[in-house]
Amino acid sequence: MNRDDPSGPAPITVKPPRDYRLDFFRGLALVFIFIDHIPNNLFSYVTLRSFALCDAAEVFIFISGYTAALVYGRAMLREGWIMGAARIYRRVWQLYVAHLCIFLMYNAEVSYTMLHFNNPLFADELQAGAFLAEPTETLEHVLLLQFQPSLLNILPLYISLLLIFPLVLLAMRQHMLLALAPSAALYLAVQIWRINLTGYPGDSTWYFDPFAYQFLFVIAAMFGFARVRGMVVLPAWRWLEPLAVAMAAIGVIVQVSWTLHDLFSLPALVTVPLWADDKTTLPPLRILNMLALAYLVARLVPQNAGFIRSAPGWLLVLCGQNSLYIFCLTILLSVLANIVFTLIGNALIIQVVVNMIGFLLMLGLGTLLAWFNAGGRLPARPAPDGETGA
Repeated sequence: MNRDDPSGPAPITVKPPRDYRLDFFRGLALVFIFIDHIPNNLFSYVTLRSFALCDAAEVFIFISGYTAALVYGRAMLREGWIMGAARIYRRVWQLYVAHLCIFLMYNAEVSYTMLHFNNPLFADELQAGAFLAEPTETLEHVLLLQFQPSLLNILPLYISLLLIFPLVLLAMRQHMLLALAPSAALYLAVQIWRINLTGYPGDSTWYFDPFAYQFLFVIAAMFGFARVRGMVVLPAWRWLEPLAVAMAAIGVIVQVSWTLHDLFSLPALVTVPLWADDKTTLPPLRILNMLALAYLVARLVPQNAGFIRSAPGWLLVLCGQNSLYIFCLTILLSVLANIVFTLIGNALIIQVVVNMIGFLLMLGLGTLLAWFNAGGRLPARPAPDGETGA
């Protein structure tokens, strides 16, 4: 049987070695999320969103889809679909509880600041006013993931994507197109009719439209599931690499143009219509740019690249391996940073201190969790041999 035939029986292969590129770039995405969540943060001019048509949110969703297929796809092939689905929903429950805990701590930060510094603007800026004004009525919408204050919208998106993931894996096991075709159709419907889930309060909707982001998630999961089944992950078409380079270059030109416009009021060289860059509906330009970057990383960055094995790189790997805990910390740190900037200003020295403290706390927590998970010792960095691309 052809091992690349997606419709044949799924071979259960030996678990491949861990790809630390996934952990590194997920850890880097978490750092970028922390930076980008702080308003008027000069450090945001060196994050991905200043050089690409996508940002850390798309990176996080893409890597999450890929790793979800690796972990739960392998579990499904080894233990059956029911057990695989059970493992997915166990993770959904963990994410749901984490979201509620972060929501409570988030609002505790905001309400404490409002009471002690007599500044009601925090509730408006962080979109927590509805809960603080009417907590009883709002609580129901919190539990239903409809009420999503500023910064608290990625975990509900991830939860919604995992809720349907057992069906996605079941379809992929039969044929990749059984998962991709309905996903693409749903994504197209979003682009045409702007369908979305209902939010709260009023007639608001989800900031990250799950009907749109599921397409990127499913695409990434296809690559992850292909790896589980021992199939060719990346096609060897010669034109793909120059096309990916061109797409990435377009992103750089457009975003750098707008970055220079924001910093120095220079005329923007290229303008992008709002509908083409709307983060909520994830328009095709953002997906194509994300896929181009992922392809170039997979082709050009070795699995044991030197910068990943370096001391700073390995700290990011440890953060990426404990992404849920680090992500929750970034939310709380971003709120604190916003409060600090509002109360004492955002002079350059203050921004440097606040950002550096945030980085150190994130890296410290990642190291501590890795030490604990390894039984009281830090995981060893991978050896430099075997540096090959995807």
